[in-house]
Amino acid sequence: MRLSLAALVLSSVALPALAEEVNIYSHRQPELIQPLIDAFTAETGIKVNIAFVDKGMAERLVAEGARSPADLILTVDIARLMQIVDAGVTQPVDDPVLDANIPAELRDKNNQWFGLTTRARIVYASRDRVKPGEVTTYEDLADPKWKGKICIRSGTNDYNIALLGAMIVHHGEDYAKQWAEGLKANLAKKPNGGDRDQIKAIAAGECDIALGNTYYMGQMLADPETKPTADMVRIDFPVFENGGSHLNVSGVAMTKSAPNKEAALKMMEWLSSDEAQRIYAEKNHEFPVKAGVARSALVQSWGEFTPDTVSLTDVAAARPAALKIMEDIDFDN
Repeated sequence: MRLSLAALVLSSVALPALAEEVNIYSHRQPELIQPLIDAFTAETGIKVNIAFVDKGMAERLVAEGARSPADLILTVDIARLMQIVDAGVTQPVDDPVLDANIPAELRDKNNQWFGLTTRARIVYASRDRVKPGEVTTYEDLADPKWKGKICIRSGTNDYNIALLGAMIVHHGEDYAKQWAEGLKANLAKKPNGGDRDQIKAIAAGECDIALGNTYYMGQMLADPETKPTADMVRIDFPVFENGGSHLNVSGVAMTKSAPNKEAALKMMEWLSSDEAQRIYAEKNHEFPVKAGVARSALVQSWGEFTPDTVSLTDVAAARPAALKIMEDIDFDN
């Protein structure tokens, strides 16, 4: 049989290997992810394609099924991680690098998800109108002494639902509902905006304290345009009466479909590495999960605190009850 010229050429010339790539569905804000993506690609040569999915990520993955192009899921909040796992669209990743880099309490016992950073949901307080040490516990925020002095984003926001879920774990649903009603009664205005908006509201004198995540303050202090506003506000670390300061996670999971599984695993390992954890700390002002990686100097300047030790899985399990409470008391209205 005679071979064509094209066949002879192809048989004698080695074809270049296709470039590796990873496809990500992300719920994380673009500006928080891009420094990590750039560093990973620069170090490994692996191209990263990101689709930012604000809502309905689990539903989208279920609908796509085995045809989904997504390799990894990046998201915030333990409840979102559990929702994706419960939808049956992830696969376990048994990997010694991840086991070594990420503490057992910050990864799924069945290796379906892995925490990459933690952040505390704390109190922003006016430097002028709130004395240091005046804010002590989360429970205290329902005390009438704070009436008309608290700002907050929507009560049904994931971060606030997680905090209320932790309150349920600590005290039960009845107490948590009473607490949420007390918190609502103390609001200075209708819940709106994001965590940065609460800092701006305190600086503007609209309220004295607010609930927010630590890293939003870090971002505002690092930006010359917003630093003057953020400088008017400080961070206080309240605790639960029988626990510590509420922590939540950002995390990663590998999809069941993962068309680029090998490259996706490389990225998961890299995200737990010293370099990636340092970027999380320095660029995003989040708390690294890998032992030995320091928090940023700015975050360290806020002082030490006692993290709460309740199970994040239990907090996620309390999400439906927490959401029902917020809806039943019509928190946002």
